Amino acid sequence: MDEDAPAPAPPPPDHPPAFVEKEDQSTPPLPPAAEPAVPVSDPPPMTEEDSAPPAPAEKEELPPPTVTLAAVTVMVTESELLQKEPPAQEDVVAVDAGKSKPVDEAEQEQKQKQKLTQSLESFKEESNRVSDLSEPEKKALLELQHLVQEALDSGAFSAPPEEQKSSAESSAAEVSIWGIPLLKDNRSDVILLKFLRARDFKVKDAFTMLKNTIHWRRMFQIDSLLNEDLGDDLEKVVFMHGHDREGHPVCYNVYGEFQNKELYEKTFGDEEKRTRFLRWRVQFLEGSIRKLDFSPGGVNTIFQVSDLKNSPGPGKRELRQATKQALQMLQDNYPEFVAKQVFINVPWWYLAFYVMINPFLTQRTKSKFVFASPAKSAETLFKYISPEQVPVQYGGLSVDYCDCDPEFTISDPATEMTVKPGTKQIVEIIIYEKCVIVWELRVVGWEVSYGAEFVPNTEGGYTIIIQKAKKIAPNDEPVLHGSFTVSELGKILLIVDNPTSKKKKLLYRFKVKPLCD
Repeated sequence: MDEDAPAPAPPPPDHPPAFVEKEDQSTPPLPPAAEPAVPVSDPPPMTEEDSAPPAPAEKEELPPPTVTLAAVTVMVTESELLQKEPPAQEDVVAVDAGKSKPVDEAEQEQKQKQKLTQSLESFKEESNRVSDLSEPEKKALLELQHLVQEALDSGAFSAPPEEQKSSAESSAAEVSIWGIPLLKDNRSDVILLKFLRARDFKVKDAFTMLKNTIHWRRMFQIDSLLNEDLGDDLEKVVFMHGHDREGHPVCYNVYGEFQNKELYEKTFGDEEKRTRFLRWRVQFLEGSIRKLDFSPGGVNTIFQVSDLKNSPGPGKRELRQATKQALQMLQDNYPEFVAKQVFINVPWWYLAFYVMINPFLTQRTKSKFVFASPAKSAETLFKYISPEQVPVQYGGLSVDYCDCDPEFTISDPATEMTVKPGTKQIVEIIIYEKCVIVWELRVVGWEVSYGAEFVPNTEGGYTIIIQKAKKIAPNDEPVLHGSFTVSELGKILLIVDNPTSKKKKLLYRFKVKPLCD
């Protein structure tokens, strides 16, 4: 199907333009019972402009993407909305405090902003299969296993005699970490590899870390902590939701919730409250870790997302103290549980803070960090997490489990597309049988016009306006839902007009349901 010719201006919203398509050989033919498509009327007489010599042939473009299902074919077309060329680069100026800056300074500032969305040297998770390890790594794992066995035999991991309830506590079967008995099966190798990697495969250092962790867990009373009732005040601060593209569970940390003064005081008001917060944070992490798969080849790390929107600044002493304690505790006792750490809605002050702490972070830790400015947050998340898995408040389609959408769930895949500046994107759902079509659609940040219509195949049939084209503001409903009962063959058009100078991310998904008589 050819692209539509450029139009001088966007069409009025009350009268969506009719689109005449050439036959697309890649589209499967309609069933024999289907009516023919609406014929194209005879062309008007040629004018002098029409008779002008043809323009030089342009490079042939690939046909629009096509997805074929049992009952429908989905096609996407794009047409220009704006005929006006963007201003020349030399005419662009950046305005600051009422003064114009030369374009080179503006470009330099823009480059600085672009650095906000960045990833250091890309981190790739290593295999936990022993057969995939290098010879030095295999040797280190074997040495650590021997040290652990000696400690188990000597009772070095056991509680002091005054804390032991029975002699059984000194047996190897009773020494477990995250629910995994040490040296009992190959899941234990995955645990030991975490400590080895945290200490660059230095066996003695890894063993010391493991021993200290086991003693800390006993002191912190982890086993009883799992069943302790610490309330649900912080369920919106830290929560699990969906999985990334590689199957890691995703944990969201929403620091902006602490702008609530009552919650802040209740959480960090004094030392006792801060200790309770730390116990709650460990309890949450322990529960999440025990749901991981520690078998070789299993998913045993968590994808972390930290939302810094409206986050209290570094001036909050109580929060700073609690954060420092939590980071130290997690760093010492929970090695290699972060698959990726993505910071979204990053303010300027956090980058300044990161520059200060950067020298104290290992290259391995820094390689897991990704920073995204508010404007790039949704786009950055989509690189790692499918849109249907991303919560609505972060630009995706996934609603809270308690507000479950009856038509779509987190397991229903979505299609994501980029709508270029000044263009119109049309998603065509070509229907081959009578049915009910349901769909949902969103454009991240909106500021576009959206409409939907049904065009029948019947000659002389009338186009049905399902959704009158209207402009959607950023603060409007984040996700729009639609449905249409198809009683005759034709196609549904989902039309998105982007009159802005910015590219937009379009997300949509649909289902075909049988038509009940």
